[in-house]
Amino acid sequence: MLKCRIAWRKLAPLARASSTVCRQNVRRAGLTHGRLPAQAPVAHMSTGPTGGGRENQLYILLVGAACVGSGVYLYRTLRGDQTRYQERVDEIAARHQKVATEEIAAPTESEPPVVPETEPQAEPAAEPSPEPIAELSPEEPSAPAPDAEAAAAPSDTTEPSPVAESTPATPKVPSHTPYLLIGGGTASFAAARSIRARDPGAKVLIVTDEPDLPYMRPPLSKELWFSDDPSVTETLRFKQWNGKERSIYFQPASFYISPEELESAENGGVAVLTGKKVVHMDVRGNKVKLDDDTEISYNKCLIATGGVPRNLQVIERAGEEVMKKTTLFRKIEDFKSLDKVSRNIQSITIIGGGFLGSELACALGRKSHESGLEVIQMYPEKGNMGKVLPEYLSNWTTEKVKQEGVKIISEALVKSVNLKDDKLEILLKDGRLVKTDHLVAAVGLEPNVDLAKSAGLEVDSDFGGFRVNAELQARSNIWVAGDAACFYDIRLGRRRVEHHDHAVVSGRLAGENMTGANKPYWHQSMFWSDLGPDVGYEAIGIVDSSLPTVGVFAKATAKDTPKAATEKSGTGIRSESETEDTATSPVASSTPAPAMGAHKDDYGKGVIFYLRDKVVVGIILWNVFNRMPIARKIIKDGEEHADLNEVAKLFNIHED
Repeated sequence: MLKCRIAWRKLAPLARASSTVCRQNVRRAGLTHGRLPAQAPVAHMSTGPTGGGRENQLYILLVGAACVGSGVYLYRTLRGDQTRYQERVDEIAARHQKVATEEIAAPTESEPPVVPETEPQAEPAAEPSPEPIAELSPEEPSAPAPDAEAAAAPSDTTEPSPVAESTPATPKVPSHTPYLLIGGGTASFAAARSIRARDPGAKVLIVTDEPDLPYMRPPLSKELWFSDDPSVTETLRFKQWNGKERSIYFQPASFYISPEELESAENGGVAVLTGKKVVHMDVRGNKVKLDDDTEISYNKCLIATGGVPRNLQVIERAGEEVMKKTTLFRKIEDFKSLDKVSRNIQSITIIGGGFLGSELACALGRKSHESGLEVIQMYPEKGNMGKVLPEYLSNWTTEKVKQEGVKIISEALVKSVNLKDDKLEILLKDGRLVKTDHLVAAVGLEPNVDLAKSAGLEVDSDFGGFRVNAELQARSNIWVAGDAACFYDIRLGRRRVEHHDHAVVSGRLAGENMTGANKPYWHQSMFWSDLGPDVGYEAIGIVDSSLPTVGVFAKATAKDTPKAATEKSGTGIRSESETEDTATSPVASSTPAPAMGAHKDDYGKGVIFYLRDKVVVGIILWNVFNRMPIARKIIKDGEEHADLNEVAKLFNIHED
């Protein structure tokens, strides 16, 4: 109608002018013949010999064509508007129904929002389309549908959707963060705390492929197994040897802010994006890509990806059925799975005689007294922890593990693993055959360096892990901490350490350096292991049984146990009770030490020194606790000692 009125306004003056011309032509024709006709025929008005009859004909044709065209256009426009209107109403109704269905189904956080498809036909500019309700976040309740009223009269004040059609990511993922921490383990959490301590308004985003918030791993193979709580796999709370209860998580959920609130948080905070894996790093562009193609840019980044458990090739080659009956122990879900499996089988075999394998063997051995579970531990060494402890102490430890109810098979090299009659048959290279229901492979850790290729970072060929400088930097704005870092130790050379204390200290230092501290890594990290509540040790430096060792031992008392140590320190994570600042000059005991000679059968407590070129490079404190600062200073000094028996006095092991 609007276009018809416009056409008529333009054509009306022409029509009036043409009519005037026709009347003048008729009048002139009458005067020529001497008379004025009373009424001029219509034919003479359009075809007179003079005065523009052809123009009159053209005028009628133009007016007629304009009217017909305007009518056709009006009809098609109204019909098209009605069709589009009905399609829009149907679409909005369908979206309301879809949103309602999603709310009932309670979608998970990882579900991406529905992005509306582009309309096949563009709307007129004067008619804005209604807000697509399907673009709301799955966690947000959709607004009450105003049905036909909203479709007929959309509001011009409706806020635009926060999700761009070209971005498939969920709105929970911030597009940028000043501090990006890749990995959700101990090193990342320590770095986050350190960053916030130096920069109180810092915004820190932790990205982890695990479904859990940051937690400590040591209790997974230690204290959690000794809990009397039947729901321990759900609560993940445990009693330390000193009787105090704590959670495996570093902080409760209330400590963190949600990822979608991070960018707008005035005071900053720490957010954890769980269940997401970083698969690509663009170092030049300062951004990463997640496994759902989401991109996050950063100012500074920490790689703390830790490691993945190794497996034996003979197990991997055995096929899927054997792998289903094999546990690679590392995460919370592995603890839950192994706990469930151990309650429903008759026999379980642990391959590996190191820290993890021995701890799990003792833990399951204790449970076997009540459940009747057969626990077998096999390893290629002659004794338990044979790669770490001197042979005499390894043999003594093996007997202790046996007392926990564990069947030991030493010098065991696995040749093949097969499944027969729902039993695993482990054939050793010397012909021995072991039948069991389930396997636990505890044969070491492989540093996770998957990002090295895309990021162009160097991986150490000898020790594995990302090579970093003294400040734990791999690039100008990229740091590495924890198990994945291969760092240079000013005393012991280039190293890579896979223990809790190193993760804490390296993560803390990396966090400080990310805020501009520029501190070198001087710390000598320690590690510890408990074979139940009665036998435990702490170690520092290079503890390799192939090195020359000197051991000084004394008679143990009731206070020389892991349980007594935690009662004194107040924590089961013993590295939390000591800091580098306490490593002052030690004071030797005045009690004379017995002369070193043949070792007795009972190694209740003592100190083992590991030597390289007559210099102490490693120390194990056997059932001697809270003396690690002394050991740290001895290694840091790097001096030769003529009589290590005198050095042992510094630990006061001969006091009652």
